[in-house]
Amino acid sequence: MMKTTRYVGLDVHGETIAAAVGEGHGKARSVGQFPNRPEAMRKFIDQLGGPDGLKICYEAGPTGYAPYWQLTKMGIECEVVAPSLIPRKPGDKIKTDRRDAEKLALCYQSGTLTPVWVPDAAHEALRDLVRARAATKKDESRAKHRLVKYLLRNGLRHPEDRRSWTHPWWRWVQGIKLEFEPQQVTLGDCVAEVLHQRERLGRLDLAIDRAIESAPPDKKAVVDALQAMRGVAKLTAVTIVTEVETFQRFRKPTELMGYTGLVPSDIRAEDGRPRDESLEPAMRT
Repeated sequence: MMKTTRYVGLDVHGETIAAAVGEGHGKARSVGQFPNRPEAMRKFIDQLGGPDGLKICYEAGPTGYAPYWQLTKMGIECEVVAPSLIPRKPGDKIKTDRRDAEKLALCYQSGTLTPVWVPDAAHEALRDLVRARAATKKDESRAKHRLVKYLLRNGLRHPEDRRSWTHPWWRWVQGIKLEFEPQQVTLGDCVAEVLHQRERLGRLDLAIDRAIESAPPDKKAVVDALQAMRGVAKLTAVTIVTEVETFQRFRKPTELMGYTGLVPSDIRAEDGRPRDESLEPAMRT
């Protein structure tokens, strides 16, 4: 006897998860709420009768992919869906956890949800490292900006008009002696913050190098291949790989362009023909 597939929608939040089960004919039944904890998730699956016949979905969001990894390890088919592509009825403004879970279960059962690509835990760890490096670079830029503006506000300029952030300029900044102690403390704090962000960047760069050296051969090969392109160094190549993972998941160039947000206008050679006939569909807006 074939077991009926049950479609489950989860409205996942930081502390709680609301669940609903689709019952066919446009109906869904709420099955309550439970803590967002691995042991609570296992208990919930047991209450549904085990993993057999279950198909579960939830929206992509700040809670990440931990529920997906746990459910797939239990042998349950799970999908993370794009929130922006969930069908919504005009005028439906009532939003609660229970209603959201029921909507997910109904849409999942009817096949109207769009799943997103989910990386494995190792790839997500590398992506987090690369994103941490990008965030640190922004922090460094803000720290440099604060220091330069502090010097400008106090009328402090290099006696030989050396450009900012050259070695002579940086030595001059670190040797400045101000009249008032509060000024000196503020300047010292600005300098220390720039040095701190530089130390963070160096530490993260080394961690990225180690991660790439220990990465699977196929991933390293893609990183090396991307660096063969003009203007693409190791950090850019690693960033592309961590954000895209595999180019094979895109059926055509326009899908990759849409994913990255890069949709250029038609680029043509001087004779009016596309520069690469194989890329012509991808160049159209």
